[in-house]
Amino acid sequence: MKSSWLWILTVGLGLSSAIAQKPNFLIILTDDHGYGDVSAYQATEVRTPNIDRIGHEGLCFTAMRANATVCSPSRAALLTGRYPDRVGVPGVIRSQPDNSWGWFSPQVPTLADELKKLGYHTGAIGKWHLGLESPNTPNERGFDHFHGFLGDMMDSYITHRRDGKNYMRLNAQEVQPQGHATEVFTTWANDYLKARAQAVNQPFFLYLAYNAPHFPIEPPVEWLARVKTRLPHVSEKRAMNVAFVEHLDDCIGKVLATLQETGLDHNTLVIFSADNGGSLPHGQSNAPWRGGKQDHYDGGLRVPFLMRWPAMIKPGRRSDYAGLSFDVFPTFIELAGGRSPSGIDAVSLVPLLREVAMPAGRELYFVRREGGPTYGGKSYEAIIRGDWKLLQNDPWTPLELYNIKQDPEEKSNVARQHPEVFRELSSVLRQHIQRGGAVPWQQPTKSD
Repeated sequence: MKSSWLWILTVGLGLSSAIAQKPNFLIILTDDHGYGDVSAYQATEVRTPNIDRIGHEGLCFTAMRANATVCSPSRAALLTGRYPDRVGVPGVIRSQPDNSWGWFSPQVPTLADELKKLGYHTGAIGKWHLGLESPNTPNERGFDHFHGFLGDMMDSYITHRRDGKNYMRLNAQEVQPQGHATEVFTTWANDYLKARAQAVNQPFFLYLAYNAPHFPIEPPVEWLARVKTRLPHVSEKRAMNVAFVEHLDDCIGKVLATLQETGLDHNTLVIFSADNGGSLPHGQSNAPWRGGKQDHYDGGLRVPFLMRWPAMIKPGRRSDYAGLSFDVFPTFIELAGGRSPSGIDAVSLVPLLREVAMPAGRELYFVRREGGPTYGGKSYEAIIRGDWKLLQNDPWTPLELYNIKQDPEEKSNVARQHPEVFRELSSVLRQHIQRGGAVPWQQPTKSD
């Protein structure tokens, strides 16, 4: 009854006046987590009751997309509210300079920077993947507390190394934790939440970024055995991934439990999402969408996006609003009582929390730059406007056009049938490319 009363009061008086205290913010971001591997969306072999709970007890978005089809660009956009090439990260930042395709612009404020100005304590737990050294370490990009992994992928979730090097840190200090990385990050997140529960007069922003379920697919043996017993007819590859995701879901459940146990639950806005679609070669599912990680087809871009905030969001809601992951940036700033910096590309989702219609006519832009013989260091892009999607799926093939309302699975390229739409979207796409091209994406040398 108390929760229902507060929700009615919030709707009647508006967010800022109804919530006496600023809300806490928790982003749970998983890595290469396919839309088809979250059971809130459809029947699947994977059971994700804890992730599902975020949507069941709040708001489930069915048409959200990540900002990029690979890791670093998506994360750079999420933390800045800007398209990734406009902050210098059109591609993956790697530990090998000759195969690194981004440089996170130190001049651009992050969500953590902005929330600190509004009185928030800021923490980042887990995968960073936006720089290994100054000026792009988490503590230099707005986070008061960092406990996690600076690099891209782990060679093993048990050894936590990448190319034999240790990128695990507690702020600037190298650390060597024991155990499965998913469990390690969960423990660190719970430690952070318990500490923040003692700071009763300061709200927090926690960015909890798991490496899982990014390959190598390494579920604990007991989780794999359980899945094989339940699903004896699935392939070994698929069973491995199902177990990996279910182990991750269990750990997320522990974080949600800590929120409840500490009394932080009611006024904490939790968002669950992923940095991009699942990797098809590793047994992950993006059903019903075409393609997967690295693709500009929706299998690479559509991601689970679930939001829970008992103080404000009525449970059981669903939205088909087609936004992007970086929309959390202006959403959090607005809810914290601030104003977003000029130049952001993201759109606040606060109207949806008030059950008000979002503005129409939005464009969604995507870019990825990559090396190796498959991509040659070049970029490829996509744009969505209304019912139309224009995309290139690698730097060498022609642009393709889809009517995603009539053909949501992107089966029929209609570029020849609709030349006027093709020309219009091509022109708009070129303008986005020009804007991104004005921002350096390689680390300046000392002579520069």
